[in-house]
Amino acid sequence: MATSLPASKPAPPRLNYRVLLGSLSGSVIEWFDFLVYGTVAALVFNKLYFPNDDAFISTILAYVSFSLTFFFRPLGGILFSHIGDRIGRKKTLFITLVLMGGGTVAIGLLPTYETIGIAAPLLLILCRILQGLAIGGEWGGALLLAYEYAPKNRRGLYGAVPQMGISLGMLLAAAVIALLTTLPEEQFLAWGWRVPFVGSIVLIGIGLFIRNGLDETPEFKRIREQGTQLKLPIKEVVTKHWGAVLVSIGAKAAETGPFYIFGTYVVAYATDFLGARNNTVLLAVAAAALIATIWMPIFGRISDSFSREKLYRWSSVATIVLIVPYYLILNTGQTWAIYVATILGFSFLWGSVNAILGTLIAENFAPEIRYTGATLGYQLGAAIFGGTAPIIAASLFEMSGGQWWPIALYVTLCCIISIIASMFIKQVAHIDTPQHEVKTADVAAS
Repeated sequence: MATSLPASKPAPPRLNYRVLLGSLSGSVIEWFDFLVYGTVAALVFNKLYFPNDDAFISTILAYVSFSLTFFFRPLGGILFSHIGDRIGRKKTLFITLVLMGGGTVAIGLLPTYETIGIAAPLLLILCRILQGLAIGGEWGGALLLAYEYAPKNRRGLYGAVPQMGISLGMLLAAAVIALLTTLPEEQFLAWGWRVPFVGSIVLIGIGLFIRNGLDETPEFKRIREQGTQLKLPIKEVVTKHWGAVLVSIGAKAAETGPFYIFGTYVVAYATDFLGARNNTVLLAVAAAALIATIWMPIFGRISDSFSREKLYRWSSVATIVLIVPYYLILNTGQTWAIYVATILGFSFLWGSVNAILGTLIAENFAPEIRYTGATLGYQLGAAIFGGTAPIIAASLFEMSGGQWWPIALYVTLCCIISIIASMFIKQVAHIDTPQHEVKTADVAAS
């Protein structure tokens, strides 16, 4: 009697490196451009574009110009996600990258306040608005390019890859600015700060080349073949999926608020209050960004084997528990402490939350409205919790007479909001989505 051989296990799906690189490349460039501004705002723009006898007012004005783009990100998200859900993910990603790059290069060529007066900060703000519109549409496209190509049991891993673009962009931005700050201050203020803005045109060309060779995602192809694109996706999202949007906004709080505390405001805090050298803090941020980039795909892959909602809650709770030790270590002012605190806060606390946020939000929406729904929730959350973070941090620090605990309380509040939001993710997805759309999404996922 013949014995049957045990069935062999199916081979694990191979990573689609071309798709992941296409998703990552533009995300890196977008965030490099965006975060170079955030870093330079604390070091240069308060002096060259928003001069004032009061250093605090100059810094606040510089951060206002940084935060302004957050309020245009939802508008850009609505505009470009409409194109993405109606025409395609690929075309949208091409447009956003060109727009972002154009605004960035223009900033590097702008005359200063001393040269053209009030026109200088106004033109700077116009360029920032262009950047805000572009990044509002870029995130959703980069995420869905990876997410909609991913095998069902690898969505956490694939969804973490475009999120890595944030830390890689920060790594490049911090490393380049750290290198340039080794110049004499007069040279850095005169021309050194302009180099990364103008030089980003090279990265933009590389990103456009990579993305040009990609096809539309399988899920969008299916929607297009079936003719099920919606004429006005934003109307569908606002009227029938508002609960999922609200949950996405809340989930964003634990990522975006701490991000600007751990990754951007720390530069001004450590240099102005702790007396650390600019170069030291920027190198610490670069080291933390490198570790975060390695950690995020690992944590994203872990989320494919465990409940993503629970992992998100645990990561948010960890941020609450460790925010006080973060400041206690940082406030010693020692070089090693700046590195340890920045790596703890940015690499592991923020990195864990960020790694799974994109996938967590995308899973709330059916393919026909996924670009619009995910983008709207994400970018509104960014405007509410991220756009105000540097201003809130600087204001709390000033009003408290140089105390760090109000900033820690702000981070805690952001995390509590996300913990509450994460408890409603699955319920909202089922309540908001009509049964025929649930079935459609399930078929596409299988």
